[in-house]
Amino acid sequence: MKQSLRICHLYSDLLNLYGDRGNILALMYRAGLRGIDANVYTLTIGERFEADRYDIVFFGGGQDAEQNIIRRDWVGVKGDAVKAAVENDKVFLCVCGGYQMMGKYYREFEGEQIDCLGAINVHTVAQKKRLIGNTVYRCDFLNESPAKEVFEPQKLYGFENHSGRTFLGEGVKPLAKVLAGSGNNGEDGTEGAVFRNVYCTYSHGSFLPKNPGITDHLIEKALKNRLGEEYCLEPAECKTENIARKQIETCKKGLTRA
Repeated sequence: MKQSLRICHLYSDLLNLYGDRGNILALMYRAGLRGIDANVYTLTIGERFEADRYDIVFFGGGQDAEQNIIRRDWVGVKGDAVKAAVENDKVFLCVCGGYQMMGKYYREFEGEQIDCLGAINVHTVAQKKRLIGNTVYRCDFLNESPAKEVFEPQKLYGFENHSGRTFLGEGVKPLAKVLAGSGNNGEDGTEGAVFRNVYCTYSHGSFLPKNPGITDHLIEKALKNRLGEEYCLEPAECKTENIARKQIETCKKGLTRA
């Protein structure tokens, strides 16, 4: 039987900056390499979140104004259903603003504290200086990847642009270790967060097209949820991705830890 992958794209009409839609395209592309049909469903303000309809949920970033517009809907309309989905191991990929809004609160530079969803135990404090630039991380759980012949699968490449400094609380693990760039806060050498099947990162640019190892990891996790733990994603080539990754690695000499 031909398999399908059901992707939910949250607030695609408002959080549409920084090329983050490329993450949706990468999921569709790498699923298609295995003959898996990928169906994308958009969800915006006022619409209920029904977790059983989706295998993967993507929550991207945007400008502060747009994020403030959706915050009330995110917490008040979709919040309880999202938190239940997290506890039931639904797969989420959350980037930058989406990452911050999954946490407990965001404290603005002027001192005002904005309550967020609290689905994962992280908090964010804004600083005047933005953390901007290309990034390289090491993600140790990607030692084995369904991506065929991936160039150094543990390495993740991205681009960060954020004023928030995010700190992980008890029960939350970092997604990766910073090799170049700033990551979560420019202080503790961590990047992103993992809680149950929620994966968070500050990487734009977009993140998944350059990182087939974690793209396949997310697809496999999502399909295991629906089809059973015995499901394994078949290997698939990643020649194009490796060309980009090797080029980034060649240029990495100009990058330093913040």
